[in-house]
Amino acid sequence: MSVPTLETERLVLRAFTLADAKRVQELAGAFEIADTTGHMPHPYLDGMAEEWIQSLDDEFKHGDGATFAMTQRASGELMGAIGLTISQHNQRAEMGYWIGVPYWNHGYTSEAARAVVQFAFQELKLNRVYASHFSRNPASGRVMQKIGMQYEGTLREHFVRWAEPEDLVYYGILKSEWQRSADL
Repeated sequence: MSVPTLETERLVLRAFTLADAKRVQELAGAFEIADTTGHMPHPYLDGMAEEWIQSLDDEFKHGDGATFAMTQRASGELMGAIGLTISQHNQRAEMGYWIGVPYWNHGYTSEAARAVVQFAFQELKLNRVYASHFSRNPASGRVMQKIGMQYEGTLREHFVRWAEPEDLVYYGILKSEWQRSADL
């Protein structure tokens, strides 16, 4: 059992396969990606992509997460990843994403995030989706704002990346808020 396929106007969000490993390593291996994410290793060594991809089906089967390969609808080209870390007991999930540098500033992540939030509320029956970004990465915050998430606060120097404390800016959306915006 793996994540379902979600489709948007320009994207297909699907399960990762081992055939994606080389492209994952290529895209995720860029320092710019590691620098703007909390847990992306750098350098991104051989075998890391395969290990990560192999962990995803179990994560979904156990209800702990749902990670999608973000691909272009027209070409099938893999551009990045978007997913949810799920807490069923608390009816919530944390959304995280990364997209390869060549695809920045085209609205792909916002489009994918809308579909994943809809999946969280309609299919997973969650009540809340939240996300965070480093304060020095406002582009990630704009994705959250575009999909209707509300600013919830900043945890000052809450995370250490590259031996430097980072502020984490949190956004969230409730199912009731999402439903109201979907009705407009």
